[in-house]
Amino acid sequence: MSHVLVAGPLHASGRTLLDAAQGVTVTYIQETSEESLAAHVANADAVLLRTQPMTEPTVARAKRLKIVSRHGVGYDAVDVEALNCRGIALSVCGDVNSAAVAEHASMMILAASKRALRADASVRRGHWEWRNRLEAQDVRGLNLLLVGYGRIGRQTASMMLGFGMQIQAFDPYLLSSGWPRDGVTPVRSLEEGLAWADVISLSLPHTGKPLIGSAEIAEMREGVVLVNTARGGVIDESALISALKSGKVGAAGLDVFETEPVLSDHPLVGFDQVILSPHIAGLTHGAAERMAVSSAENILDFLAGKIDWDLVVNREQVNGALQDQA
Repeated sequence: MSHVLVAGPLHASGRTLLDAAQGVTVTYIQETSEESLAAHVANADAVLLRTQPMTEPTVARAKRLKIVSRHGVGYDAVDVEALNCRGIALSVCGDVNSAAVAEHASMMILAASKRALRADASVRRGHWEWRNRLEAQDVRGLNLLLVGYGRIGRQTASMMLGFGMQIQAFDPYLLSSGWPRDGVTPVRSLEEGLAWADVISLSLPHTGKPLIGSAEIAEMREGVVLVNTARGGVIDESALISALKSGKVGAAGLDVFETEPVLSDHPLVGFDQVILSPHIAGLTHGAAERMAVSSAENILDFLAGKIDWDLVVNREQVNGALQDQA
């Protein structure tokens, strides 16, 4: 009998799959803190992980653990090396939420460019004459730089092409492995793209340090619109705050932050030209259901010996450990 620990809220469709599985018992915890995960992990053969960190001390408690299945595609907060040392698999969902994230990025591009918060406030607060300041921008004809051109970047491009934007993208991996033939032009360096763009949208993994800081912002056009639906920490928030104050960054859309949840006294909360959302780009009702089903299936398939190894991010280390045990 294998025991599955579900660490955080899970859509009913995922729970139904797990509860119906033969030879499996399940514990559900609603909290998304590492402390709640650590308190229950000792007896788990598999963990379905939401957004909480999973660090080496927690992995060390999990003596029976065979697989961690992420409810999503990112795994920044998981100590992969600790899993590798034990031969524990780390799986991610397939393409279940890229369209949802691209829609959210597109919404933020439009809302920030149109100064949607200020427009809304002008009506609610009786400042109708705000309209004559002409702050809202046409997006048609503006230059959009997509930083990161995977599934999300490509779908964002498809959506924003419909609004008549001029689109280029920066993705070093694709530059070396082969650029897709979809009509979007690659830029050879980030600096080249930043200097060209009127609007910049980020959809790439976090590499451990900010990609956009003071030096990069200095390369941008005056009044640029900056959107981040990628990961907190990709943008240096202190540099962004300074740029918003000076007007170098004219508006922004932010779904992710260096520290989450964001406190009500955070400086970014005070800018009415910044659209904020609570790390929700990939968390629509439909995407949540698809992630729940996919992450549950990854666990059940792994335990049955039939997982799609393309969804296991550390498959080489896991297969090596399995061969050593054979």
